Amino acid sequence: MVRYHIFVEGRVQGVGFRYLVQTHALTYQLTGSVKNLDNGMVEIYAQGNRDDLNAFLTTIMHGDGRFIKVNDYSCKEVPIVENEKRFRCDYY
Repeated sequence: MVRYHIFVEGRVQGVGFRYLVQTHALTYQLTGSVKNLDNGMVEIYAQGNRDDLNAFLTTIMHGDGRFIKVNDYSCKEVPIVENEKRFRCDYY
């Protein structure tokens, strides 16, 4: 099990990106959170199996093909959170 801390840049606020992230996190059985930041970026914490996390990243970086456009992202591995049960959308 691993946990990633991810920052995403691009057209990722006001276009349903957090919902897209949450939907794919549930699909890959990940836990963590997603939230918009004041600087226009989106912050994601995602935890689970490394292969599932990498597939999740690949999927969300493609956006939705219409409104969401990811220009860049950074990702680093951070310590896991024990007993985390779900993936949630945070609001500021």
